[in-house]
Amino acid sequence: MGEIDAAFIQSPEHRPKLSIIEAEGIPVIDLSPLLSNTTSSITNHSSLEELVKEIGNACRERGFFQIEAAARKFFGQSKEEKSKVRRDNDGVKVMGYYDSEHTKNVRDWKEVFDYTVEEPTMMPASLDPNYHKELTHWYNQWPQYPPEFREAFQEYAQHMEELALKLMELIALSLGPNPNLVLGLGRHKDSGALTVLAQDDVSGLEVKRKSDGEWIRVKPTTPDFILSMFGAMMHMRVLSRVMVNPEKERLSYPFFLKPSHYTMVQPLEDLANEQNPAKYKPYNWGN
Repeated sequence: MGEIDAAFIQSPEHRPKLSIIEAEGIPVIDLSPLLSNTTSSITNHSSLEELVKEIGNACRERGFFQIEAAARKFFGQSKEEKSKVRRDNDGVKVMGYYDSEHTKNVRDWKEVFDYTVEEPTMMPASLDPNYHKELTHWYNQWPQYPPEFREAFQEYAQHMEELALKLMELIALSLGPNPNLVLGLGRHKDSGALTVLAQDDVSGLEVKRKSDGEWIRVKPTTPDFILSMFGAMMHMRVLSRVMVNPEKERLSYPFFLKPSHYTMVQPLEDLANEQNPAKYKPYNWGN
């Protein structure tokens, strides 16, 4: 076995253990009542109350619940071919292929293809939190091979956006306030309001158990999704990471639902009180 580039090596305390703790009791929720309700408001569904309670419990207990997708042709190409649609160095103007991401200043052993649902997408031109007046645009770029790549991914993203927004409404209902007031709006915690993850049947995703700090392996159950939510809500997001499989490649497709850059992030008055005070000061998402 050849030597590993030092940029990839984790510090000893963050390296994966040889023994794997399989996750038990990750909540699996049937979303068919949600998905079957396509014409009327979700609040009219007869089984909504039980579904809301189920999602609320899953959020509080684990911060994750499993809810498919996969495709391999693009990443099976040579690096030269994939680099024809390479993302720019800053990742703030042109989206696409990238293989040099870092988490906690350590290089990740992965390849990604980033794209936005809306094109172009407006974003602050500077990452400086004190400067957000000037805006720039993010643009997608698409590979020529496979020819069905662009259409398939755009359609997938549209469906994911629809699903994510419906899930946000359900999560909001589980918090208690009137839903009409809410929808105006390596180891890591995902930013954004919601992450919906589709993955293949190769295991690797791990989440940190709150009770004892142990990393536990989330068993892939295609065609289900994994859902993670933002820690700014009452349901705290979990710390997660992905292990490298030495025998098989692993493909996953995270969809990140994020607020507009000008959104002010702060609790609703209905949710902040003496028992549940705001944990952070209000801040602008674009900063």
